[in-house]
Amino acid sequence: MIWKRSACILSFILFFAHIAAVSIKHLSKGNVHDGEFDEQKDISEINLAAGLDLFQGDIFLQNSRNGLRDPNTRWKFPIPYILADNLALNAKGAILYAFEMFRLKSCVDFKPYEGESSYIIFQKFDGCWSEVGDQHVGQNLSIGQGCDYKAIIEHEILHALGFYHEQSRTDRDDYVTIWWDEILPGYQHNFNTYDDNFITDLNTPYDYESLMHYEPFSFNKNASVPTITAKIPEFNSIIGQRLDFSAIDLERLNRMYNCTTTHTFLDHCDFEKANICGMIQSTRDDADWVHEDSIPPGQADHTLEGKCTGAGYSMYFSTSLGIAEEAALLESRILYPKRKQQCLQFFYKMTGSPSDRLVVWVRRDDSTGNVRKLVKVKTFQGDSDQNWKIAHVTLREEKKFRYLFEGTKGDPQNSNGGIYLDDITLTETPCPAGVWTVRNFSQVLQNTVKGDKLQSPRFYNSEGYGLGLTLYPHGRTSSRSSEYLGLAFHLCSGENDAVLEWPVENRQVIMTILDQEPDVRKRMSSSMVFTTSKSQTYTAIKGSVIWDRPSVTGSYDKSCACFRSIDWGWGAIISHQMLKRRSFLKNDDLIMFVDFEDITHLNHTEVHIKDSRLIPQSLVFQGQEQPASEGGSGKASLEKALLGSLDQEQHSRQKRSVDNTGPMEDHNWPQYFRDPCDPNPCQNEGICVNVKGMASCRCVSGHAFFYTGERCQAMQVHGSLLGLMIGGAASMVFLTFTIISILRQRPESQETLPKVAKLRHAGLTIGKHRVWLQNASSSPSLTQPNRLSVNTDEQHNVFTLQTEAEHSNNPSSKSAAASVCPSRGKSRCSHPRAHSSCTPLRVCQGAQGGASSNDHQVVIKPQEKLAGCWGGAGAWRPTVTHQPSWPSRQDCPDQDSCEQSASGHGKRSQFQKSSKGMYEIPQ
Repeated sequence: MIWKRSACILSFILFFAHIAAVSIKHLSKGNVHDGEFDEQKDISEINLAAGLDLFQGDIFLQNSRNGLRDPNTRWKFPIPYILADNLALNAKGAILYAFEMFRLKSCVDFKPYEGESSYIIFQKFDGCWSEVGDQHVGQNLSIGQGCDYKAIIEHEILHALGFYHEQSRTDRDDYVTIWWDEILPGYQHNFNTYDDNFITDLNTPYDYESLMHYEPFSFNKNASVPTITAKIPEFNSIIGQRLDFSAIDLERLNRMYNCTTTHTFLDHCDFEKANICGMIQSTRDDADWVHEDSIPPGQADHTLEGKCTGAGYSMYFSTSLGIAEEAALLESRILYPKRKQQCLQFFYKMTGSPSDRLVVWVRRDDSTGNVRKLVKVKTFQGDSDQNWKIAHVTLREEKKFRYLFEGTKGDPQNSNGGIYLDDITLTETPCPAGVWTVRNFSQVLQNTVKGDKLQSPRFYNSEGYGLGLTLYPHGRTSSRSSEYLGLAFHLCSGENDAVLEWPVENRQVIMTILDQEPDVRKRMSSSMVFTTSKSQTYTAIKGSVIWDRPSVTGSYDKSCACFRSIDWGWGAIISHQMLKRRSFLKNDDLIMFVDFEDITHLNHTEVHIKDSRLIPQSLVFQGQEQPASEGGSGKASLEKALLGSLDQEQHSRQKRSVDNTGPMEDHNWPQYFRDPCDPNPCQNEGICVNVKGMASCRCVSGHAFFYTGERCQAMQVHGSLLGLMIGGAASMVFLTFTIISILRQRPESQETLPKVAKLRHAGLTIGKHRVWLQNASSSPSLTQPNRLSVNTDEQHNVFTLQTEAEHSNNPSSKSAAASVCPSRGKSRCSHPRAHSSCTPLRVCQGAQGGASSNDHQVVIKPQEKLAGCWGGAGAWRPTVTHQPSWPSRQDCPDQDSCEQSASGHGKRSQFQKSSKGMYEIPQ
């Protein structure tokens, strides 16, 4: 026993050492907060991490043609595009979302590739970059890891349209200061300026808010020291914004391409002009809407919030005079849609009776060319909330139409106000699935701390999924700063859950914090995009997919009487300073949108290029060799990503040489393309990466071994493998000790061991045959312990079972023997799976003395097979015969109890092995 205990203790110690080794390996990866994305990084930081050193940080120059000055580089719209299948699904959805921003705010348009000679193929390479202008052949635009944000994609598309960075314009030094000593060595070229022969500002002022401006910490040596600052300090927190196009960005874009209209914008009115945007008063109603300013108390408009004298107008319909059900109609001008769906957005306020109504109508073409057919669309009822509210109404018009607002008096005698309308916008885009307004947001900021959260009401998308938003006014607990707002998405249980698909994947979530600028084209709203996936799990729910049914993985919330899932989003999206600077907090209201749409159809979008002559050597398609995410850097990275792996005839990448650089050899590469990784300084097949101008080795790691050191010169063993080896050694030690302890219990003489017999499942296996034994509980006088020995005659299949009492040194002591006697009839096996009867042997107390009464022969016939007896289907059923004959009552004095045991379901014997190697039958 001491040997066994020692072996067990040693084994457990080594086992836990193995577990610790494996755990250390996993903990070394760091704890990543479940349900939270990393903070959005800027383009320069992403490209530096990828080892890229491009012109101005994210421009790939194929030639010296200037996208701004050369009219031959202007695109013709719509621009053909291809979404390569190496893009992440979320990146594809984000690209299409960015297209919609261009269509809404400019004349730029895109179309799927159909064999044109000029087109853009969006692919996933390392980093975010683009070429400048139309190259008149297929050209790359890279949306790599971390680049799939709306503003970053817009930035790269603006490069493709012909724009360079804002801070490279000739008069840059009049507006910003460049801190040259803080720039990474070798990256100063990113801050060069260019004269009017190279770029033009299109006669627009310097734009601190431009989407094309560097952020303050671009290419810096010290993480806390900026490289570029504004000479007007107020703009230090503005430059490098990644929200959306600025007003001047759009002005330049529309000037360059002579845009006079957009594609999805239909109408807008803030009622600041006396012509009220061409809207008309109906002549068939009872009263009129009034164009009213913000001078009277409590009548502040939404556009300017009543802050400007002589400005700030809205439309007002008084419901406090006249009689009930009097109405006033306000009609838009005739509009001509291009799509089949529109979204009417407006702000309204109802300060009269709760029975007042605001009804939205549509007047359609009656198929004769007259716009006269009225259709009611939606009704808004008065309530006790007299604040400005935002409303969205979906329209589905395919021919020319007008939209109408009908104000109706509910109870003039109990009304002290009326109905207000302001900031109307009509676009040919879908309305958001959910709209959440948080009022008195300044007070919310004062009453909350970092980690506090607010949850929205439950919304439903077009498929019927329940969903919601979680707002972190000061960011998540894990956020680096409490001066940023965090926003996350979650699912809610709902009335349709029984028929919906779970877990729900490939749905793109778009969360928008609304810039309440009246003109939708000038809004710089903050939008974040991600796509649900089965890989998004959470440890608190045992690694289950977050997007499974909320009633299974979520927690109950009384506020919505529903289950809410774990939220997933960002801990820091937009700074409080930016919220207050722009129009995010009009009337101290924070407004958020959420959409949840299926984009499974974007899994396969890549198309075949019809004319191979139009494929430049810088195109890579899905299925061809892709650049490794950790391989290559600077010029080397681009050559491998854009040239070496692009040859259609090449099946494996060749080593770069003077004779094998492709078209790149024709260019005079500037200093910023010098490669510190050529030749490769890394040993043991390590991969060299250019990190801020210095060579950094990425060492090879296999299942068993990995390399470390500055040049990958040292080989080490994985902690998991080491733990496995230790655990294996511990198991061998434990097994060895167990075998030794068993062998130490073997008897001195091997002659008394029963031949062929072994114990299994309270039965005795003899050769290939099974003999069932059962204890005779009615044999109280059976001496303990008893031994069972087996003598065999294999030639005749005859086995003799003998039980005898332990020998006593006292000759006068009473000895007893147990005899083997057969049962009379069959009894069922007591194993739960037994469904058939078998013939067990019974052990009963034998007569005193008389050696002949202790010897009984059992004949086993192996031909009989029993299905369903204990031991599984097909177990052998022995046919037992007793030779010579059934023992007499003198030989078996307790025969009645033996028979009774045979016909019942007695307890099976539990056999133990004695120190002498024989089987004992305990009482």
